[in-house]
Amino acid sequence: MTGIGAEIEAVFANAGARGFVHAREVGVAGGPEVGVGADDPVVLASVFKIPVAVAFAREVAAGRLDETERTRVTARYRIGGVGTAGCADDVEMSWRDLAHFMLTMSDNAATDLIYHRLGQDKIDQVLADLGLVRTRLIGCCEDLFASVIADLGAKPDDDLEAVFAAATEEQQWKLAVVDPERTTSSTPREITTLLDAIWTDRAGDPAACERVRTIMAQQIWPHRISSGFPGEVAIAAKTGTLPSVRNEAGVVTHVDGRRYAVAVFTRADSLEDRLPAVDSAIGEAARLAVEHLRAQTLTP
Repeated sequence: MTGIGAEIEAVFANAGARGFVHAREVGVAGGPEVGVGADDPVVLASVFKIPVAVAFAREVAAGRLDETERTRVTARYRIGGVGTAGCADDVEMSWRDLAHFMLTMSDNAATDLIYHRLGQDKIDQVLADLGLVRTRLIGCCEDLFASVIADLGAKPDDDLEAVFAAATEEQQWKLAVVDPERTTSSTPREITTLLDAIWTDRAGDPAACERVRTIMAQQIWPHRISSGFPGEVAIAAKTGTLPSVRNEAGVVTHVDGRRYAVAVFTRADSLEDRLPAVDSAIGEAARLAVEHLRAQTLTP
């Protein structure tokens, strides 16, 4: 590979990872694009919460779900992590606040409550309507964690953190959740297709798309795509993280109003919990991709 693709590949190689990228300008059909492994299968991790959010927003816009109705996050859903998933006690929240937690901080419990309220068929319908034939969801967060428990030979009621801490590196590399052929997966190109549809009101009712865009713009994590851009550039995105997997997909809006859908997926050479070099590489790859697109289309 040469040109921009080679530059992006070098960024990831220097960080100790392999990267898969696709970027396009929003609302410009058939326009320039940047791709590195753009059609390769990738593990979505929590990026799968974007189509869940679209399905949720569709139901609200159609009047089939009252977003102000309150529900309870019980111990059944406290599977660890941030937000309600990490609370020690039951939490009562509205559906709209759960959706906010799902996208802004990647709350796994909030995600699973919404997923079970909607049903997989509603989420699959989003994928089908947009022609995302290579994007598949295999359950929700608890299903992914159950897969880990099963792969490590533990019991369903065993503590996930303890089980994982006792796992060998060899066992972790063989987990189904880090294999796109055996878990929730997509391709970088299909994810930018999804983002483009959300940002052009084709993923659902305009009110539904606006709801998803608004929440994604409030994501609290600044260490990946956002790290590649100055503060005046707006970022609306969703991260995804699993052992060796670091992802983020979102839309970059420049001060001139032009928007770019960017999907970056990585597979690191390390299983360390913290991989700041890979996080920064995601931002640098996104920056390079967007700058390349702008250089091709901006008037001199």
